[in-house]
Amino acid sequence: MNAEDRVERARTLYDRAVFGGDAGALAGVERLLDAMEADLALARGKVLHARFVDRRGEGTDAAAVTGAEEMALFERAVELYHGLGDERGEAEALFWVGACHQVVLDDLEAAVVWFERSRALAAEAGDALTMSYALRHLGFVEHMAGHLEVARERLEESTRLRREAGFLPGVAANLVGLAYVAAGQERGQDALALLDEATAIAEAAGAEAILRQIEEARTRL
Repeated sequence: MNAEDRVERARTLYDRAVFGGDAGALAGVERLLDAMEADLALARGKVLHARFVDRRGEGTDAAAVTGAEEMALFERAVELYHGLGDERGEAEALFWVGACHQVVLDDLEAAVVWFERSRALAAEAGDALTMSYALRHLGFVEHMAGHLEVARERLEESTRLRREAGFLPGVAANLVGLAYVAAGQERGQDALALLDEATAIAEAAGAEAILRQIEEARTRL
């Protein structure tokens, strides 16, 4: 049910309660409004996160403020989805709490806890895409810790899930990460092959941002 459908459904339940005397309909309205609030909080938090990432290279000192704003939105989404019994929504919101800890607040220890919770709940809900995000970022954490083989396993599993879901830009992005891991393991030819594959996929998907990441990786590696 999209946002427009939810608004119309809420209006219908309101009419049933006020004009039809069905007081029980109000419980349905509350659940719909909670779902709408959860979706909006998650969307607003993701927009803030994207803006932070976009400005990060400019040397802005907004991490503390942005992190607090993001965290409040993502945690509210977690709370609401949990109350609704929406495991897919909750798993996604859990991931974004972790992403805020990792990317904005630079707190990797806290991030891992949220990523693991997200992965476990997404697995229960059958949400392969959210699982792929959690695994990707767990792979980053392992890479930064110097655990290259574990990082490779996490990223390869994330990539498999993304291929199955048809999320091609995400596949290309993961292949870039795998290229860095391969380079760290002194598998230079594998790294170049991974970047070549990433380029082909990103070009086919029109993923310009990923193509820029690929070129940067080629320069570094």
